[in-house]
Amino acid sequence: MCGRYSLFTDEQNEEIRNIIEEVNKKYYGSDIKTGEIYPTNIAPVLVAKGQRLEPAPLIWGFPHFKGSGVIINARAETAEEKRMFRDSLIRRRCVIPSTGFFEWQHDESKQKYRFNLSDTSTLYMAGFYSEFKGERRYIILTTDANQSTADVHNRMPVVLQKSMLNDWVFDSDKALSILHRVPPMLTKVPV
Repeated sequence: MCGRYSLFTDEQNEEIRNIIEEVNKKYYGSDIKTGEIYPTNIAPVLVAKGQRLEPAPLIWGFPHFKGSGVIINARAETAEEKRMFRDSLIRRRCVIPSTGFFEWQHDESKQKYRFNLSDTSTLYMAGFYSEFKGERRYIILTTDANQSTADVHNRMPVVLQKSMLNDWVFDSDKALSILHRVPPMLTKVPV
């Protein structure tokens, strides 16, 4: 499960800085959050705009159908089957840019770790969005953890390589195959 992620701009990360600058320029006053991103925060998300990806400010979490709280993740294995997620997964896929995600060791230490790809400081996660009462909101898709994260948590986000971003958003067949592939190995750093 991905319950928090990072969007740091102090890491000499030009990709992330450009995304944040573009959102701030196009959506002045959108109050996007950087640093550690929590559910219900407004954060930059890459959505389809014509035939290209464009960053936009969205809220993390669908309103919970039971009335309180939000749903922040969906299982890649079952999202197609869930009425609440199916239409968004088919029609409104998005990419969540980050500088990693956080998980905690489930023992007495409760050690916090940040996970990222080893060859880049940008980590893209697969998601989808919908509109609720005039607000665009997104969910992060999760999958079974691979060996790089399984000792900390049994779930992890569906991680997208940069070369996969357009396939994820614009090509339904390729997107569905992405959901069922083994995620790339990640590095973990104690925080």
